[in-house]
Amino acid sequence: MNQLHVAIQMDPIESIDIKGDTSFRLALEAQRRNHYVYIYQPKDLSWSKEGVQAKIKSVRLKDEVGNHYKIEDTKNTLLKYFDVILMRQDPPFDMAYITSTHLLEHLPKTTQVINNPKEVRNAPEKILITNFPDLIPPTLISNNKEQITKFRNEHKDIIIKPLYGNGGAGVFRIRPNDQNLNSLLDMFSSINKEPLMIQTYLPAVRNGDKRIIIIDGKAAGAINRIPPKNEVRSNMHVGGKPVPCELTKRDQYICEKIGPTLKKRGLLFVGIDVIGEYLTEINVTSPTGIREIEAFSNKNIAEKTWQIIEKNATKLCQ
Repeated sequence: MNQLHVAIQMDPIESIDIKGDTSFRLALEAQRRNHYVYIYQPKDLSWSKEGVQAKIKSVRLKDEVGNHYKIEDTKNTLLKYFDVILMRQDPPFDMAYITSTHLLEHLPKTTQVINNPKEVRNAPEKILITNFPDLIPPTLISNNKEQITKFRNEHKDIIIKPLYGNGGAGVFRIRPNDQNLNSLLDMFSSINKEPLMIQTYLPAVRNGDKRIIIIDGKAAGAINRIPPKNEVRSNMHVGGKPVPCELTKRDQYICEKIGPTLKKRGLLFVGIDVIGEYLTEINVTSPTGIREIEAFSNKNIAEKTWQIIEKNATKLCQ
């Protein structure tokens, strides 16, 4: 395989936690495979009549906490000269994020953008699941108090979360005797006018919230995240404990049902969340979890990802 020029649109490299950062792990693997690795932040992205460009930093990486990167060069470069762009910055999924997807759409087909920016824009994680209503728990997406109250009266114990949030931020459990629903809705509406996602509470979350990585439409590995005591959220950002797990028949069924759609949309690297029998999210922006999966198994998710990217690159050169 020829050496590829890889640019990663990511959060500031100096502040990431490399022990659990999937973007860093993918970058390390690209470097191990002798590809040229560059990084930039979304704020460095721009467009002019010459094309889409970014203030690119050439880096050398080391899997060593506190000494994990060295910037070798910085310059403005047209992104059309790169073979691969990994769009890996964390949400919020706001207008700045959407603008990035529009700009990256201008790149030629010879530049792989992963994931497909058009489909990332059209598939926010909490909305994409609505394409698979038979796989998800009872769910409502709404800003209407009457509809939300009706849903709560029907399902009693519910979860409310921002539609475009991430990392477990803003997730609340409202129990049947909880009197804070209206105050909570007022608080959300004072922050923004976006709809909320409301789902029935799944007691199975006490046994974990499974993160499954899907690469090119097929399940590649999984990790279970156990929420802390007295905590409804299992995200590792808020103390969820990663433990090894295997895919159940239900997990495999879910992956087989959604895999072809993900592949057709050009969503090559995806992380889905499964609680008990239900699909709860499809993460396409900057899915995490491969560090934990690789730590508990002999599955090299980063290697598998790059094998597919390299195969696609070879086809583009023909």
